Amino acid sequence: MSCTNFPCYGTLEQGTELMNWLEANKDMPGIVLPALQKAQEIYGYVPRPVQQIIADFAHKPLSEVYGVATFYSQFNLEPKGRNQISVCLGTACYIKGSGKILQMLQEKLNVNESGVTEDGRFSIDSCRCLGCCGMAPVMKVNDDVYGNLSGEELDAILAKYE
Repeated sequence: MSCTNFPCYGTLEQGTELMNWLEANKDMPGIVLPALQKAQEIYGYVPRPVQQIIADFAHKPLSEVYGVATFYSQFNLEPKGRNQISVCLGTACYIKGSGKILQMLQEKLNVNESGVTEDGRFSIDSCRCLGCCGMAPVMKVNDDVYGNLSGEELDAILAKYE
């Protein structure tokens, strides 16, 4: 199936990839959740027009697809930066200063929590636990984990992703 047979979003390649996946998996029970996962893989987030495409394809109301997308924290409904920073604010990390680390990052990158830098390079979010309590305070950039942070190493860490 291509974007000429069904409304698409994004580039022609992105739309075609999503539509091909939907068509190949059309008989899958509970297709909404895996379709949202595939859409996020393709687009990097799940914008409302893509949610509508999934809803129409699955013959579900948009409210149901949106409900699934907002229930699971894995889904981003807004674009994220090429490098996604997550600062742990769980108890161990917070006690050891992760709130200060988050604030320093926001100031260095001139962006608020859940925001994206103007150049699209970074986005910052907080989380409740990265499972690295022994290395507190901890942050993650993409799949790279950095622990025992003091704040002095932030410039060097960010430079790796420029």
